[in-house]
Amino acid sequence: MTSMEMTVPPLNPGRGPGGPAILPAPAVDDPARWAAGARDELHTALVEHGAVLVHGLGLRDPEGVAAVLGRLDVEPVAERESFAPRQSYSPGVHSSSAWPPNQPMCMHHELSYTLGFPRLLLFACLCAPATGGAIGLADAADVLEALPRGLTDRFEREGWLLARSYNGEIGATVTEAFGTDDRDAVERYCDAHSIVCSWQPDGGLRTEQRRSAVVRHPADGRRCWFNQIAFLNEWTLAPEVREYLVDEYGPDGLPFNTRYGDGEAIGEDVIQIVNSVYEAHTVRLPWEAGDLLLVDNIRTAHSREAYEGPRDVVVAMASPARPGTCSPTIEVGPL
Repeated sequence: MTSMEMTVPPLNPGRGPGGPAILPAPAVDDPARWAAGARDELHTALVEHGAVLVHGLGLRDPEGVAAVLGRLDVEPVAERESFAPRQSYSPGVHSSSAWPPNQPMCMHHELSYTLGFPRLLLFACLCAPATGGAIGLADAADVLEALPRGLTDRFEREGWLLARSYNGEIGATVTEAFGTDDRDAVERYCDAHSIVCSWQPDGGLRTEQRRSAVVRHPADGRRCWFNQIAFLNEWTLAPEVREYLVDEYGPDGLPFNTRYGDGEAIGEDVIQIVNSVYEAHTVRLPWEAGDLLLVDNIRTAHSREAYEGPRDVVVAMASPARPGTCSPTIEVGPL
């Protein structure tokens, strides 16, 4: 097959801002070969809509997802600094993050706290859950426009701060996040990626990194709300989970938390505002086995609803960005 046997339709009526192009795939025996022929049309739809959902592609295993990624002619992203453990299948191709099924994952941009984050995400549903588990999408430029100006002005001036405590119990371990437990290697990585790190008396690691909260999309210059301020903040956690973590590790020892760029705590009211704006701009897509979803990670935030029953969604990350290409509003340092 040398071309995609369909036309790229406009956004489905009624889906609203943030909705993807919905593309039916023809019945094929080789999804990777189909993706190679469809590459230009997929790129065009992704640029226009920020996300593309391909129904019925028949993906069945991580190897098939890796093959599709390889035929799209993009550079895989090797994940570092993960906030939760996940299984790696091949370069750039991973399982979903280990996150309790009964807890939703709120809107975020994948690895937006890293330098060299992926610009392209592929989600492939190998097994749909019995109930729930839909993926949500939200247009980052629309979200920025809808947030209160005073709030976004401060984050543009100061950026946002991510504080992490690696305790070996909750979230990713040092080895899972950095690919090694060698202290010298971890410190070299942190120094090269503008991360302040300190080893604790109990052997744990604490890190802080300041990042831009607003960037410009390299393709069209649109200003996008690009961060994980709400997702990794203590006030987004379920109240009982937050209470347990604070009792167990103390307010300064949470596995992850976010602050204003100057280090000041972010109030619960601010996190509620951010999450409510996300909610107003969310389009939810229930999964079907075999689906493929391509997401522009700068333009489009994503989330995951709680679910019941088995669920297997493979994630591929590609097209690494560099801070300078996205016009960050604060200096974050070179790779």
